Amino acid sequence: MKIPFNKPWFAGNEIQHIVNAAYSGHISGNGAFTKKCHALFEEKYGLLKCFLTTSCTDAFEMAAMLIDLKPEDEVIMPSFTFVSTANPFILRGAVIRFADSSNNLPNIDVDGIEALITDKTRVLVVVHYAGVAVDMEKVMALSAKYGLFVIEDVAHAIDATYKAKALGSFGHFGAFSFHETKNISTGEGGMLAINDPQFIKRAEIVWEKGTNRAAFFRGEVDKYNWVDVGSSFLPSDIIAGVLYGQMQQIETIQAKRVEIWNRYHAQLKPLADKGLIYLPEIPDFATNNGHMFYLLLKDEEQRNALMDYLNNNNVHAVFHYLPLHKSQFFQGRHDGRQLPNAIRFSETLLRLPFFYELPIGFVDLICSKVYAYFNIKF
Repeated sequence: MKIPFNKPWFAGNEIQHIVNAAYSGHISGNGAFTKKCHALFEEKYGLLKCFLTTSCTDAFEMAAMLIDLKPEDEVIMPSFTFVSTANPFILRGAVIRFADSSNNLPNIDVDGIEALITDKTRVLVVVHYAGVAVDMEKVMALSAKYGLFVIEDVAHAIDATYKAKALGSFGHFGAFSFHETKNISTGEGGMLAINDPQFIKRAEIVWEKGTNRAAFFRGEVDKYNWVDVGSSFLPSDIIAGVLYGQMQQIETIQAKRVEIWNRYHAQLKPLADKGLIYLPEIPDFATNNGHMFYLLLKDEEQRNALMDYLNNNNVHAVFHYLPLHKSQFFQGRHDGRQLPNAIRFSETLLRLPFFYELPIGFVDLICSKVYAYFNIKF
């Protein structure tokens, strides 16, 4: 049997919530489970207002609409991220200025951001890669100094914190993902968190396809109308039921995932001490939310060789992002700056199997295969 890279997990209550949603007579968006999820996230993570979406991409698209992003407006974001971080801004005609990763983490090089800011810069997007926080004090200081909107990509970072405050609660917006590879999953799904009150009223309209439908159902207007731009961002309340069931078990899920992460780290540390691999770093200001476990090899050739070795020995290991500034779509649009760290992480990073039901014994087995590749006794 091959150990898979990922396996979605149901806690148990999700099925009952799906049934309850189906029998409620309201399975479209913004039903009872949607409202429960909104309230849970807002209270647990200190988010001002939440809106469930059909994907993290949709959350970014909502944010782009809410700030009225115009063609030629500039958006700074890391190159080492998934295309969903960039596409919503490209669709609005914005100019993307990709930033490099830091030396020791795949996260954006915060100290290099200021040099990229121009009088056209309106948005700064930060990605908390692998659930490890970007230095948000520095980011928000740049936001205040230059009047920039900050959007946190929290796709990896549910339940993670920066100096004991939840990620997704610092920026003007936070974009969450509930894709099946995430700690908390609905298969597909996302959420926009809004932390600036000026956007809340309009967000409700944009979320409801540009109508004041929600106000109508609250009895605030006698009929609803098309009043603004918008789109069909709401997920079914069935999906919200799945999310609510997962969130009811988040402490259990997180504890198990962190246990798996810690086991990987402890078992592979002797190889890191020998300089054969490099292990993830977690800054003092950040927490570990057990989103993924990766290691770094000395170069792309060795990374690919180890990946092939593991896959040939029934362990599904995978690489991660290709730098967006080097993509087929964007190459002709990039301004020519070299982003060596983004390329280095793309070429040397290897992700190991990671999911809630991964037995600790399987973690040891996977680690033994890594040792075997280096011809070292486990």
